[in-house]
Amino acid sequence: MEEKELLPHLFRTEYSKITAVLCKLLGFEHLDIAEDIASETFLSASELWGLKGLPENPAAWLYTVAKNKAKNHLKHRAVFQQKVSVQLSQAVTSEVPEIDLSAQNIKDSQLQMMFAVCHPAISLESQIGLALRVLCGFGIEEIADAFLTGKDTINKRLLRAKEKLREENIAIAFPEASQIPGRLEAVLRTLYLLFNEGYFSASHDHSLRKDLCLEAMRLTFLLTENEATNTPAVNALIALMSFQASRFEARTDDSGETILYDDQDTSLWDEDLIRQGQFFLNKASEGNTASKYHFEAGIAYWHTIKTNTPEKWENILQLYNHLLTVEYSPIAALNRTYALSRANSKEAALQEAKKLSLNDHYQYHLLLGELYTGIDNSLAHSALEKALALSHSSADKKIISQKIQQLTENS
Repeated sequence: MEEKELLPHLFRTEYSKITAVLCKLLGFEHLDIAEDIASETFLSASELWGLKGLPENPAAWLYTVAKNKAKNHLKHRAVFQQKVSVQLSQAVTSEVPEIDLSAQNIKDSQLQMMFAVCHPAISLESQIGLALRVLCGFGIEEIADAFLTGKDTINKRLLRAKEKLREENIAIAFPEASQIPGRLEAVLRTLYLLFNEGYFSASHDHSLRKDLCLEAMRLTFLLTENEATNTPAVNALIALMSFQASRFEARTDDSGETILYDDQDTSLWDEDLIRQGQFFLNKASEGNTASKYHFEAGIAYWHTIKTNTPEKWENILQLYNHLLTVEYSPIAALNRTYALSRANSKEAALQEAKKLSLNDHYQYHLLLGELYTGIDNSLAHSALEKALALSHSSADKKIISQKIQQLTENS
């Protein structure tokens, strides 16, 4: 890999590791300093590698430089505290602590940062933003693109979140054993939404969307590698992500336009990721309780079965039935109704759809358009027109417009 490709790759993989270790050492009150040291390390790399060439072990070089920069910072801080500050109540040692960038400490630091960043003291959208910035090494502009908002908004959101973590004196440490189940639930929710932000994003930036998904998977893998957090729900979530990611390349065409499930080229599905999903889904079944991630992973598994059989859609329907008893959502209800149409009939699904009363949802009218097609094309056309009026993203509008055109041509 050439330097111009290697450095951005290393920034994505190593920046967050360096930041996590330094932030654990310095505390959340100095998160900005940890980020600055990590950024300065990569700035030094961009300047020196161009002049002297790539070092033999680029990652090790980055760790060494980061350690030296962090030690210099700590020495300067110790000098200030001893010789300049008059507010100290006692002498401060000038000894600089060891900066441990071993593989194990990096993993531990990132896990602990994950629990800290996903603390309930800050809002969910701030948790996701901080996870992208601190745990994944995403730039402000990338985060803004992911959320389809401006950089100023993201900067303000992250600033408020950091201030809140400092005010609440949130420790970068594993929760007590009794607190892990509750706190882990918040971590899983954030990782789930982080993955979905990439997988279902309205952004046409294909590489950004894929990076979001891969980072969510990487962080979830970390949870499976720790005994305290390797739970059935964690395994179910990584199974869900694996199944969904297996179809990533088939979901868009060369121009970034969405390809619907029934129109996807199944040869583009990633069989290795499907097998990985099956492995973790089997691991998830070892527990005594089933989470929403179990049912969603099961649904995603059946979507990797390439042939459309009654068994496939009946299993998807039953899994949606279970999912809705665990956690109701309008989208899950709509998807369950579509599965009913495939497992049973459009007529049966229409009866269920009319009970949903989701008239403000464009996807509800899109579903009605699908169900009415071939039964009453005039009602199908009317439903699709309502869906078009209610939709906001250009990608959705294009899909709905194409359905209206097809319906008109076939009527």
